[in-house]
Amino acid sequence: MPDFLDSKRREIDDRLRELKPLLDEYEQLETAAKALGGLAGRTSPRAAVNGRRKRGRARASRSVRGKAAVAPKSGTPAKRPPGRRKGSGTRAAEALAVVRAQPGVTIPELAAKMGIQQNYLYRVMPSLERDKKVRKRDKGWHPAD
Repeated sequence: MPDFLDSKRREIDDRLRELKPLLDEYEQLETAAKALGGLAGRTSPRAAVNGRRKRGRARASRSVRGKAAVAPKSGTPAKRPPGRRKGSGTRAAEALAVVRAQPGVTIPELAAKMGIQQNYLYRVMPSLERDKKVRKRDKGWHPAD
């Protein structure tokens, strides 16, 4: 009986020595796949086992998903990241210059003159109106001066 156990122990040890390099290679490949998954938006084949997303676009952070994200536990609205206000960029300045040059201009005319989409101006012009730089009369925009 001891000969049988010794021979089986030797067989197992030999097989473990054969498999050890494969296991090391597997772990290296798994680490590389995880690293590449984080860069390219894909995950390793084991991702489904770990409960992570398998494919597709990465999920947005809490502050990006909703316009009025709520801070965890407090129930108060989260602060917006610092940046410029709507309507304070160069497009707003360009729109203001066109309105001053051509009072009564409509948004479709403004968009054609500026070479941009109308929907952008439907967001920019009300903010210029709130800043009292332009005013809307009938269907056209006029300088507030």
